[in-house]
This record gives sequence, C-alpha cells and structure tokens, in this order.
Amino acid sequence: MKLFTYDAAPNPRRVNLFLSYKGIELPVRQIDLREREQFGEEYRKINPRCTVPALQLDDGEVLCDGIAICWYLECLFPNRPLLGADPWVQAQVLSWDHRIFADGLMPVADALRNRGKTFSARALPGPQALAQIPELEARGRLRLQAFWRCLEEHLHGRDFLVGTGLTLADIDAYVVIDFASWIKESVPLDCTNVQMWARRVAQCLQSGKGGEKT
Repeated sequence: MKLFTYDAAPNPRRVNLFLSYKGIELPVRQIDLREREQFGEEYRKINPRCTVPALQLDDGEVLCDGIAICWYLECLFPNRPLLGADPWVQAQVLSWDHRIFADGLMPVADALRNRGKTFSARALPGPQALAQIPELEARGRLRLQAFWRCLEEHLHGRDFLVGTGLTLADIDAYVVIDFASWIKESVPLDCTNVQMWARRVAQCLQSGKGGEKT
C-alpha cells in the first residue's frame, strides 16, 4: 500500500493522526497542493478526483475518502481500535464523523475557499472549476459557531465524544480546531467543555494513551 497525502491539509491530517495513534507505518508520497500537483496527469491517473489523501492498495485499487481509508486500515490493523469495538459504538462514531465533516470541516472550508485569490475558481476541491460565492464565507463562520455550541453541549459530563475512550470522532473534531485557525477562528472561551476535551485529546495523541477502550 501507498498513501498519497499533503500533511498540512485537514483531511490528510485526520488520517495521519489515525495512523500515528495506531502505530501504522505506510510508504508515503506528498502531493504538493501549493504547486497544484494534484491536478497533474500522473496523480490524476491515481485519483481522478484530484484530492488527498488517497490510499493505493497493492492490487492498484484506490480509496479516496479519509473515513474509508481509516475504516479499511482499522479492519486490517484492529489493535487500538478507533472506530469502536461493537456495532452500536461504531454507528455512533460514523454518525459523529458525518456531523463533524458536514458541520465543522465544510463550514471552515467554505469560509476559506470563498474569499481571496488563492482559491479563485477553486471554491470546492476537485478538477472542476467553480466560482467563489462570497456569501458562503460569512455563512461558514456562522455554522462553525453553531458547531462549537453543539460540541459544548454534547461534551457536558463526557470525556470523549463517543464512549469512554478516544475514537476517530475525537480526532476529526480535534482537526477542526486546527483547521479553523486558517480562517482566524478558535473555540470560544466560554466553551469550557470543548477546551478541556481538546486538551484531553491532545494528551492522548501525544502520549499514545486513549483511555478505556469502547
């Protein structure tokens, strides 16, 4: 297997933190998004969607979505599970992952990509040229504020988003915090549950300890 990625970008970071925590080492090739390498002919043959990350399997098949990559690798490397140990917990993790992507990562992406020259005609990832819609920047910021409040309420009395240990849902929501800094946004100071949870997740990722497993 080989992972095509760009470490600084949020979706690759989700996968990188997953790999690091589980101790999975893969051959890696960086695709320089700054130089628009993802649009080059060579990479298009691997991933016509022109996105990262992409996991190329030994038989040539390619997985192009972070959640699919993590699920596949979780099945191959079940130690230190990050997607739950039973169907109910797994379903909750997947549900939160969908919410985090739709209500956290995408609002930040909208605020980032719908302003300035850097993403001119690139309002969404992929090969299709799409014009910016300036109104989506303001809407993205509003949606991000709603996301913080959603996390704050859910984390009341909880150490982690799902169950009693670190899961991929925690990793993905944690990545939103870093990604939000790209648009100069951060967790509100009065979201104390989120603040404490973020420190807890950072400690887990740095120490390699995930608490009690779900």
